[in-house]
Amino acid sequence: MQQMGYKVIPINPVMAKQNETLHGERVYSDLQSVADEYTVDMVDIFRASNAAGQFVDEAIAIGAKSVWLQLGVVDEEAGKRAVDANLLVVMDTCPLMEFPRLGITGPDEEIL
Repeated sequence: MQQMGYKVIPINPVMAKQNETLHGERVYSDLQSVADEYTVDMVDIFRASNAAGQFVDEAIAIGAKSVWLQLGVVDEEAGKRAVDANLLVVMDTCPLMEFPRLGITGPDEEIL
């Protein structure tokens, strides 16, 4: 997604404690730390389904616009919470795979 022009900010508590970078970006410990410095449009969740809800709730709390749960990740209850909080929700889907199908070529394209 970086190659498409998106700013992708990695979150990993272990790597953050070691002041690591990933793909040229500082690694943060949690979503709130990211939101303290940036406006978050999308949270892309790479976690097991039974752990995804916590991160959906964090996305709601920081005012993210959308959450994408990666391939194989589904949490209907968390998705309902996000929809109720006016977030766009996509589950069991990879944005990198879907954007070309939707004709989205970069951050200036709108997801409908």
